Amino acid sequence: MTKYFLNMLGKIDIEKLLQQMSRDEKIGQLVQADLSWNYDIKEMIREGKLGSLLSIRDVDQVNELQSIAVNESRLGIPLIFGNDVIHGYKTILPIPLAQACSWNLALIEEAERMVTKEALAEGTHWNFAPMVDISRDPRWGRVAEGSGEDTFLGSCIAKARVRAYQAQDILPGRQMAACVKHYAAYGAAIGGKDYNSVDMSERMLRDVYLPPFKEALDEGAKTLMTAFHDLNSIPATANTWLLVDLLRKEWGFDGVVVSDFDAIGELIHHGVASNLAEAAFLAYKAQVDMDMMGNAYPFHLSKLIDLGLVSEQWLDEAVRRILILKRDLGLFEKPYGDKDLFMECVLSDEHLNITKTLADESIVLLKNENKILPIKPDGLRVLVLGPLANDAKSILGCWSCEGEPERTQTILEAIQESFTGATINYIMGCDVDGTEISADEVTAGLGEADLCICVLGETDEMSGEAHSRAHLTLPGVQAKLLDLAHSSGVPTVFVLVSGRPLILTDYVTKADAVIVPWHGGSMAGAALADSLLGKVNPSGKLPISFPRTEGQLPVYYAHNRTGRPLEATGTIQFNREHKSKYLDESNYPLYPFGYGLSYSTFAITNIEIKNPTISQNEALTVLVDVKNESEIAGKAVVQIYLRDQVASISRPVRQLVGFEKIPLSGGEEKQIQFTINPKELGFYDAHMRYTVEAGKYDVFVGFDSKTEFSGSFEIVEFSRERDHLILD
Repeated sequence: MTKYFLNMLGKIDIEKLLQQMSRDEKIGQLVQADLSWNYDIKEMIREGKLGSLLSIRDVDQVNELQSIAVNESRLGIPLIFGNDVIHGYKTILPIPLAQACSWNLALIEEAERMVTKEALAEGTHWNFAPMVDISRDPRWGRVAEGSGEDTFLGSCIAKARVRAYQAQDILPGRQMAACVKHYAAYGAAIGGKDYNSVDMSERMLRDVYLPPFKEALDEGAKTLMTAFHDLNSIPATANTWLLVDLLRKEWGFDGVVVSDFDAIGELIHHGVASNLAEAAFLAYKAQVDMDMMGNAYPFHLSKLIDLGLVSEQWLDEAVRRILILKRDLGLFEKPYGDKDLFMECVLSDEHLNITKTLADESIVLLKNENKILPIKPDGLRVLVLGPLANDAKSILGCWSCEGEPERTQTILEAIQESFTGATINYIMGCDVDGTEISADEVTAGLGEADLCICVLGETDEMSGEAHSRAHLTLPGVQAKLLDLAHSSGVPTVFVLVSGRPLILTDYVTKADAVIVPWHGGSMAGAALADSLLGKVNPSGKLPISFPRTEGQLPVYYAHNRTGRPLEATGTIQFNREHKSKYLDESNYPLYPFGYGLSYSTFAITNIEIKNPTISQNEALTVLVDVKNESEIAGKAVVQIYLRDQVASISRPVRQLVGFEKIPLSGGEEKQIQFTINPKELGFYDAHMRYTVEAGKYDVFVGFDSKTEFSGSFEIVEFSRERDHLILD
């Protein structure tokens, strides 16, 4: 602390520190690199030419490099270490898409607090998460990292994750910064191809894709990451409308903006810069504070200042934001990781128990014909079939960087441990993406089985960044295993292990039950086994639609109404009905948003709209009675959707505006109160003003997005003309 100036409150005086910094030291704070950088990292740190390092997950290495910064550089400014802690550090949670299936915000927040503790203990103060990109196209590999297709659900989960990552009571005096990414609309890449262009209207952007970012920043997220793609032909990392006009000016964000990995350098490949100097200038104009592995700021920014193209004032503003971030995270006082604490908490019983609970609630039951599940194992001969049944690495999922497969129980091992009294036989059958199956061995195994548990899907390396897929059927020849099981007549449970929705249309008819544990993390095996046995009652609900075929994509529930809707009689033209439909496929997904079965049977027994006429600034109150009509205890996810009957622009057929997950014992009935904030009813009108219009609205309450009409209410007009409330 002797190198730093303190203010009257005993805190680091950022302004006095800035005054002591040379230009090279200031630019250094804007530079982030990993250990693959082609320069002497340690010497760069000593010279004050590095402000941040990423992708270092070793507490001894963190502390060694931090010691150089604190003790050997001229001003002793600590480094900030950043990592992609997407769904766990050492203890691996289900992938974010799977977590969203829980619809349990408190549980997600609790689990992510656990993740924060592990990361902080090893010296990570900056988490490049949450990813809040809405995605309606599962061909895009990074759908695994987000919360699915819906703006409201995605916004709720984004806020929960920000609270968890930035909690100040996890390790006293230490805090981690959330980094909301990828700004913006990265999940709408054309064709579901990663890094591809995004072309959309400003209204779609504001109504669907931007709200999770805004909600996360309003929750206090300290940093934001730019995206790789171009938005309406302007690369996101050089998009001044997106980063300056909207983010800085309209939203008032004053935190740190960091580029994604080499995103500034990639402006050359986008064709908007001819060299790194031009790329640095474009990123400067967009007020990108930190260059992640782009080689633009460290080697070209100073010359741009000399030429008068970049102002010293902007440089000071960017450095100030970074120094404030480091101060607020406690780095000046506690810059080092805590190895003892790290070894104590990672993969601890407490952390594994939290992970198991989240994995339990992330599992989605899609089919349960003749109530084949739950399984009564005593005396049962069970064939566990498929290449993913004994794969500990794949169930951890993409971005499980520090996960330890050798300490992870496979699905097969969990079944062997849990199915008391059963005889378990395992046959791999084929490789995940192989071209041949061991048909004779499989047929023989089925001949000696009373039940087949067929574990198929994707490896961890088939989803995530740069892992887009044009074809979403089961890879390789895995489907032939399901064919053999079906033709044998042996009752079959199809277990889908994946990082995205797959096309299951041809498979679900060949299985008696279909259950999805996704890439469920460190406790995926145990969670699945307990769900199969009924020790845990599945309660997961889909946060994204499962398409019938790739030709439907993107398919999502909240699509706009059309002039020739499928449900109407159709317009007679050329002596035929004309409707918005496919000639060769259904309009609807195989499984819709919000869908998921339970071993319990739930029913909505009464709905009361307390205030059927409201003003434009009054909350809507809806009372819902829900009952467990079975004897099996379970958890119901009650969902409420609204539809604007007549609006000034075409609006979605329905939109989620509230949900609640409640436990119900057998025969138990509870009442839920939904209070809907007026802003959830609004949209951007023809003049791009956020408005809540007067008029009638339909209400839908149930257990998925296909739920039936439940009632209506009216927002009263203030004049004869269509009125609206403009919200800031």
